[in-house]
Amino acid sequence: QVHVAESGGGSVQAGGSLKLSCVVSGYTFSRVYMGWFRQAPGKEREGVASIYTAAGTTYYAEAVKGRFTMSQDNAKNTLYLQMNSLKPEDTAMYYCAASTRSWGSLSWRLQRADFNYWGQGTQVIVSS
Repeated sequence: QVHVAESGGGSVQAGGSLKLSCVVSGYTFSRVYMGWFRQAPGKEREGVASIYTAAGTTYYAEAVKGRFTMSQDNAKNTLYLQMNSLKPEDTAMYYCAASTRSWGSLSWRLQRADFNYWGQGTQVIVSS
């Protein structure tokens, strides 16, 4: 059974930084398609960034390009999301997700339907 667990959220002032972590168990972390999503109150869940860990191929939403960076530690089965220059509009619950779906069914464009395992979320609050 695949399990995904994110952590590292918190409260920061605008311009600050946070680093989220996502630990994956029950699957080969070095060859998995992973994504970060976020959901603000009253809004739909939106994609933030994704990575295929075997190749390090990344995709970032326009809203976070140049500010957020993913990295991975295969020895720890952990994906990271470094968030810099945070803005109040980054305030949301952040979710980590993993995909075990077949490659042919993936959009590779950070679509929710690509991912079938989700963490419980970690809250990020950015104050102005």
